Amino acid sequence: MTDNNWELPPDPEEPNTPHPQAGQTLPSWIREIRKETADTSDANATPKDKIPKDSDATLHAPRSAKPVTQASQPAAQKPKPETKIQSPITQAPKSTPTHYLSQKPKTRSQKPETKNQKPFLWGKFILRAILVLLILGVFGSLLALVGSLIGYQYLALQLPAPDELRSRQFNFRTTTIYDRNGDILWEINDPNFGRRTDVPLTQIAPDLRHATIATEDRFFYTNVGVDPVAVARAVYYNVTEGSIVSGASTITQQLARNVLLSPEERAQQSLMRKVKEAVLAVELTRNYSKNEILEIYLNQIYYGNLSYGIEAASQTYFGKSASQLTLAESSLLAGLPQSPAIHDPYNNPEGAKTRQKVVLSLMVEDGYITPEEAKATAAEPVIESLKDLSMTMAAPHFVNYVRAELEKIYPADLIYQAGLRIQTTLDRRLQAIAEEEVREQVRALAAKNVSNGALVAIQPQTGQILAMVGSADFRDESIAGQINMAVSPRQPGSTLKPLVYLAAFEKGWTPATLIMDVPVEYPDGAGGVYKPLNYDLKFHGPTLLRDALANSYNIPAIKALEFVGIDALKQMAARLGISALTRNDYGLALALGAGEIPLVELTGAYQAIANQGVKIDPYAIARVIDAQGRDITPPRPAPRQALRVENAYLMTHILADNQARTPTFGPNSALALSRPAAAKTGTTNEFRDNLALGYTPDIVAGVWVGNADYSPMVGTTGLSGAGPIWHNFMERAHEGLSARDFLRPPNIIEMEICADSGSIPGEVCPTRKTELFSVDNPPLGPKHDIHQMIDIDLNTGLRANEYCRANIETRYYQVYPPDGRDWAIERGIEQPPEGYCPSAAIDARITAPTDGQSVSGMVNIEGHAIAANFAYYQLEFGVSAGPQAFAPITDRITRLVEGGLLGQWDTSELPNGPYTIRLLVFDQSGGGMESRVRALIDNLPTPTPAPTQTPLPSDTPSPSPTSPATATPSPTMAADTATPTLTATPTLAATATLTPQASATPVPSATLTPLPSATDTPIFTPTIAPTPGETPPSPATPTLAPSPTDTPTATASPLPQETPTLTATPSFTATPAFTPTQTQ
Repeated sequence: MTDNNWELPPDPEEPNTPHPQAGQTLPSWIREIRKETADTSDANATPKDKIPKDSDATLHAPRSAKPVTQASQPAAQKPKPETKIQSPITQAPKSTPTHYLSQKPKTRSQKPETKNQKPFLWGKFILRAILVLLILGVFGSLLALVGSLIGYQYLALQLPAPDELRSRQFNFRTTTIYDRNGDILWEINDPNFGRRTDVPLTQIAPDLRHATIATEDRFFYTNVGVDPVAVARAVYYNVTEGSIVSGASTITQQLARNVLLSPEERAQQSLMRKVKEAVLAVELTRNYSKNEILEIYLNQIYYGNLSYGIEAASQTYFGKSASQLTLAESSLLAGLPQSPAIHDPYNNPEGAKTRQKVVLSLMVEDGYITPEEAKATAAEPVIESLKDLSMTMAAPHFVNYVRAELEKIYPADLIYQAGLRIQTTLDRRLQAIAEEEVREQVRALAAKNVSNGALVAIQPQTGQILAMVGSADFRDESIAGQINMAVSPRQPGSTLKPLVYLAAFEKGWTPATLIMDVPVEYPDGAGGVYKPLNYDLKFHGPTLLRDALANSYNIPAIKALEFVGIDALKQMAARLGISALTRNDYGLALALGAGEIPLVELTGAYQAIANQGVKIDPYAIARVIDAQGRDITPPRPAPRQALRVENAYLMTHILADNQARTPTFGPNSALALSRPAAAKTGTTNEFRDNLALGYTPDIVAGVWVGNADYSPMVGTTGLSGAGPIWHNFMERAHEGLSARDFLRPPNIIEMEICADSGSIPGEVCPTRKTELFSVDNPPLGPKHDIHQMIDIDLNTGLRANEYCRANIETRYYQVYPPDGRDWAIERGIEQPPEGYCPSAAIDARITAPTDGQSVSGMVNIEGHAIAANFAYYQLEFGVSAGPQAFAPITDRITRLVEGGLLGQWDTSELPNGPYTIRLLVFDQSGGGMESRVRALIDNLPTPTPAPTQTPLPSDTPSPSPTSPATATPSPTMAADTATPTLTATPTLAATATLTPQASATPVPSATLTPLPSATDTPIFTPTIAPTPGETPPSPATPTLAPSPTDTPTATASPLPQETPTLTATPSFTATPAFTPTQTQ
């Protein structure tokens, strides 16, 4: 009895009865079987009939932990006389009764004795059949029982003796984690920090014992070492809790597995391993009391942070003895053994707290505590009372990342006790540079409320993580330094824009696609209007895709996402390894980064772009060698072509175009290196996140700067906050390496375009330049040039056609798409008339509602729809005063209307805001005319709760919109007579010329040697494989330029075989310890 005044469950064993320790006599039935299997030629062997029958009476008696719970094994039961177990198979009857078969058969002339005897004979047959089946069933059951007993005895003899439990419980080897060059990063169970102290069960707090039993084996004191009910219980909790909260193995099974089985057997997931584990558990229960089993278990189980046993865990986490643990501390520790790294309260405090609540709920279910006690305990700040860990671990966030990855693959006991040697991909030189640059920049920005930063560096050709910095200071609790911000999801800002444009490339856009950067409005899903802005609060008018991305304009990116659709962006992200974009409520602000993504995943997405479209999942574990020298490294996913080679190169060329980004970032920004490099920055709302991501042919690096608690910084951007870290790291990481340009695929061509139109130049294009294209996706034809000479009918003021050629004048216009007309007119740029000269008088007028009128509910639209050779008219509406596309209000109506009702428009389901109504009238020859009026929908709002809005991460604060309804395209007119609002399919006139391919600079000789051959990652040579289903787009809206109809077809050529190799550190030579003796 200790000072805590608690008692353990009574042990029914006699005080003087010894437990079967090593060296004691085994039970007689085991000795007898072992004797029978011994070498019969041993002349000194004791005959079986000479074995004393009463020498092991005490050990042969069954044990139990508590009399009330182990009634099935009474301690006072007198041992039965020992008999030799024999197989009933050898005692089967020697002969089978055959008197039925020996009877003389009846002849046909024999008559039945009486007719009324027939039912009687049938009943006897049934009774005999039932009797035979019963006999066979009993006999079969006996055979199965005897067979099971024989199998049990055989396995029991093959397995370690239960009396070895105490001598083997501490037999484990240290697992070591190395960097890529074989230098030690961390030793698991380092003697300077690892702890293990045995304490008796009486010195362990009862709350800890109860929490452990409730979590691991609620029927511990009543089962025989194996509990079939636990399997069903585990399934129930896994379903209801959404995760593993209680394993199916009993405490005794866990102890048998962790102590008596080898690490290799523990790693097996086989039925035989389960059977062995069960047999050992039953044998342990026969030979040890329940309290002894629980004591040994609590003294050897691993609690994380190099703490073996509950006493070591108590000292490590709370600085106190196990006897002093409170209920809050006990419930926290009891939840750690299943996944010590995942539930680590230092690295994952929220996960550890959630796990503690699960343990408390299990204790309530088992009656150890009341619901009120559980609620009060869960509210205690136990995480805040954790003891400070004074660790001197190299690359601590990376090491913890490796440990977490290992726990996803291997059981914890194999990781922490089997003496594994873990070779990682970490480059110590690059890691030191990354840590220094993050630390210095965060210190320099302290006055702007910047406290933290993170960096991830990846080798693009292999996916190996070369460096990982999770915070500015791992040991600084004031900045939550132990949280790995490299794997914590944060909003990416504009660094997600390249993925938007890659999706647009797959739908026919090119670096020369024209996008109007003008004011736009979208419904925000809450009855309001979303009006995105650019970071500089300016609108840049007609902008080519290259310039829009290079300068990180927001409005063109939103229009690009509107074009491809949110699902296409999510699919693109998934192909590039981003798994975090799983919500279904993203709006168009996702183009600006309104979705949280871990930095390691985002950097991994850029890896695929840098590697010619070949995606290789980032990894940190290069090789795993067990204590016997066997390579047990798990297989990695094969490289895959996630992007077309051409699209990846075009994106790289844009992100590396320093001249294109100069208007926003200047010519000497942090994104410009002393060698070719592609880069992109991102800034989220209220300056909560700064990002900079970029790559060369040798290294991909991603940088995050901010605060772990989401508090805003003061006026820092991706360029000024994260940019200097990225720039300095990349310059230092490439020291000693020759500058190399990105390899250009053979199917990339150069073509001349009109500089401000992005199309093949027309005859009056004033300025021309060269742009890059994929050979199978060239620029639009000259009809799409902004600069046009247009014939105007002087009589009607409309565009001339075959009906009015007598009095025309050719005039020069800058013709902008429909969403750019208002922008041009506001700047005094005259736009051509939208209508064509009709074959006869056409009257297309909307008289009601009037222009600018407020409307609501069901709106009557009145006016005129008249033509001499009338064909039909149609009413349409578009969102905003200058819509990009129109949706139908009516179908085509083939009756004339003169000053009457044209149609009705139901606005009750539309968000309030500005709209445009359009009337189109056509004659039989294809001539047409339109009329537009602007209307303001002002419906009374329904009193429903406003949905919660997700804050936008865009470079400029704006509300997050939901994706607007897809607009239907305007009707296509007959050739050469289409209304000016509809874009005709162009004709390609220019001839494409292939550009000679640039040769790559040879790789310098001082290259980083790949990992040893046993686990070398092959360099994947990309192939030119168009994305399935990729076709040039149709003109869905007036603002989207369609692909030409005469697009030349290109034949894909194989990619160059030269693959860049990282040359960051001296050649890696594995230490002899890493040479595997065999491959598994």
